Amino acid sequence: MTTAPMDRAAIIAERTSLDEVMAKLRRDRPVFHSEADLQHSFARVLVELAPDVQCRLEVPQRTADKTEHLDLLCLGPESCTAIEFKYFTRDWMGKVGSPAEDYALKAHGANDLARLHFVRDIERLERFCRRRDQNGLALMLTNEASLWTAPGLGRRRTRDHDFRIHHGRELAETLLWAEGTYEPNTCNLRGVYPLEWEAYSEQGGAGGEFRYLAVFVGPSTTSAEDTADV
Repeated sequence: MTTAPMDRAAIIAERTSLDEVMAKLRRDRPVFHSEADLQHSFARVLVELAPDVQCRLEVPQRTADKTEHLDLLCLGPESCTAIEFKYFTRDWMGKVGSPAEDYALKAHGANDLARLHFVRDIERLERFCRRRDQNGLALMLTNEASLWTAPGLGRRRTRDHDFRIHHGRELAETLLWAEGTYEPNTCNLRGVYPLEWEAYSEQGGAGGEFRYLAVFVGPSTTSAEDTADV
C-alpha cells in the first residue's frame, strides 16, 4: 500500500499551494451560494495566483468501461491537478462580502451520504491520477459541524462508521457500508489518508462556522493501459 500523508504545502499543478489559494479565497468569498459557485471561485483565484495554469470544468475521464466527469482540471506547464469539490451545508442566512451579498443556505441533510460521497471522490481521484505528472485533490467545505466532530463515546455504530471523516481520522484500505451489507457502497483505497480539518471562515450564529477538509492523492501506480488519457 502506498502512503499519501496530508501535506499542508501541497502544490496545485506545481505552481501554487492550496494554502495560498484558500487564504485568498476566504478573503474574497467567505461563503458560497452553491458547489458550482465554489468551483468557479476557486478556479478564478487559482488563475490569479498562477496565470500560467489553465482551468477546465467538468472534464470527461474515460476508463475501460465508463466515462466519469471531473469537477476541475488544473493544467500547468509541466503537471496537472485533478480536483473534486464538495460543498455540504446546513441552514444559515446572512449578508457577507464586499459588496455585501445575501446568502440563504439550505440544509442538505443525510450527513452519512456526504461522508460516502467525499470518500468516493478520493477513490475516483486514485483512478484518475494515473500519471507521474498528475496529482489529485478532494476538497470539502462545510458549515455542518458533525462532519468534522468525532462521534461521542458509546454511540451506536452507524451504517457509515467506516466512512467517518472527522478531524484526526485516517482513511485506508477497504471501507464497508453498513458492515458490508450493501456492497455497492464499498470503497477500496490504495493510499492512507490522515484527515485534518482547517478553519475557513466564521460568520457567527448557528451554522456560521465554516471549515474545509483537503485530501491530496498522489499519482497512481495503475498502468496507463488501464485507462485512456485525459
